[in-house]
Amino acid sequence: MADHIAVFDTTLRDGEQSPGISLNVHEKLEIARQLENLGVDVIEAGFPIASKGDFEAVRTVARQIRKPVIAALARAVRKDIDRAWEALQEAEKPRIHTFIATSDLHMKYKLRMEPEEVLKRAVEMVSYAKSLCPQVEFSPEDASRSRPEFLYKVLEEVIRAGADVLNIPDTVGYSTPDEFGALIRGIRQNVKGIDNVVISVHCHNDLGLAVANSLAAVENGARQVECTVNGLGERAGNAALEELVMALRTRKDYYHFQTGIATEQIYRTSSLVSALTGVHIPPNKAIVGKNAFAHESGIHQHGVLSRRETYEIMTPESIGLKRSQMVLGKHSGRHAFEERLRELGFDHLTREEINEAFEKFKDLADKKKYVTDDDIEALISTELVQIPEMVQLEYFHITSGNSLIATATVRISREEETVEEAACGDGPIDAVFHAVERAVGMEVTLKDYRIRAITSGKDALGESTVKVEKDGKSFTGRGISTDIIEASVKAYINAINKALYDIAVNPNGRKEPIEAI
Repeated sequence: MADHIAVFDTTLRDGEQSPGISLNVHEKLEIARQLENLGVDVIEAGFPIASKGDFEAVRTVARQIRKPVIAALARAVRKDIDRAWEALQEAEKPRIHTFIATSDLHMKYKLRMEPEEVLKRAVEMVSYAKSLCPQVEFSPEDASRSRPEFLYKVLEEVIRAGADVLNIPDTVGYSTPDEFGALIRGIRQNVKGIDNVVISVHCHNDLGLAVANSLAAVENGARQVECTVNGLGERAGNAALEELVMALRTRKDYYHFQTGIATEQIYRTSSLVSALTGVHIPPNKAIVGKNAFAHESGIHQHGVLSRRETYEIMTPESIGLKRSQMVLGKHSGRHAFEERLRELGFDHLTREEINEAFEKFKDLADKKKYVTDDDIEALISTELVQIPEMVQLEYFHITSGNSLIATATVRISREEETVEEAACGDGPIDAVFHAVERAVGMEVTLKDYRIRAITSGKDALGESTVKVEKDGKSFTGRGISTDIIEASVKAYINAINKALYDIAVNPNGRKEPIEAI
């Protein structure tokens, strides 16, 4: 369809390159499932050559996600392309995405290659990728700072070599909308064979212009936009999926384009990605921030109550927010709970996972009078999207007060062994974290610790998010409970489990440096 804009989501690849984010296979698969529900056209599942973990994640997503195209990133290097294809072979719709830099700056100082060498490499590797995979995407890294004449030549030759999609990256977020629109227009006017391929764009947000640049590209002929949920990504991030999609939908009178995105799934997708990455959404974030549909001014409130369109250009329902929520309680049965799971989009859960979720729901219902949709979503995303637990919390006990030194005792089980340890600290959280480290026998560096209420009321669920560092790698843990100390202990153990899991699946710790596009 000429008026269709394809949405290429790179949350699992470029989004994960955000500092402090490290997703395991299970978390990536859960996000991929939700991206499939959202209706994205392409999921870039990862960079298989980077590590064994990345390879397994791409292969797992390729095996289980069937509707979108599944793409894997590869440098214009034969070993990268081979590894990408190995990971993608079982995909219903595979795509190899290969790239090489074309700006004078990158060619001279990073690649240390002459332009003729870059051109030859690009053509050879696109041709090689095409011999393996039915779809090939090519990106000239740092395109927005490349000499137009050389860029045109490279694009022309890779089209001849078999590229199906040409992705034009604003790698360092340097362009302005007018400049980037002109770049896309110049490509359309000067590259032979351009009508036979799809023009894509990949914009970074260093100047806060990623979405504006992407929309300018769409106006000038781009038909695929590359983006991430919540705008995650290198440095200041990428164009935010939710902003691009809702801009095209809300201003269809201006852009005259549409996507295949089920916008009612946007909020849930945003919340899931936030939960699993540990990156909280700013309250003033467009579309999905908690203030996006909040009105404090009396004038605004009166206007919205009189007629919504006075101060709301889109409805909360259009992104999946509900003004009223169904509540369940301790007397609710399994049937009502399962029906609510289906309504919330958790229809992929196995019978075992549903049983586990129901048990956790009943436990929570004993602590809270009512269990809301937010509570259920928090339970599922936190308690069920888990790696195998190498260490488990049996119990904890804390003694603390304003005239006492905080002391914590924990009992941890690991395989067939149960260990009990105690420690003191500067407050109850510090004490219990030290006790956990002693019991597990592994020291980590705490880089960040946060706690917030994720549901309302005096019996609200508290969410704790911790980021720890081990051997130069970051791991995010998350825990929820009506008790904030319990939530904190769960989060810390979750992060340690992720570190242990990473050591198990990547024993040599090898991870190729990931270049940006």
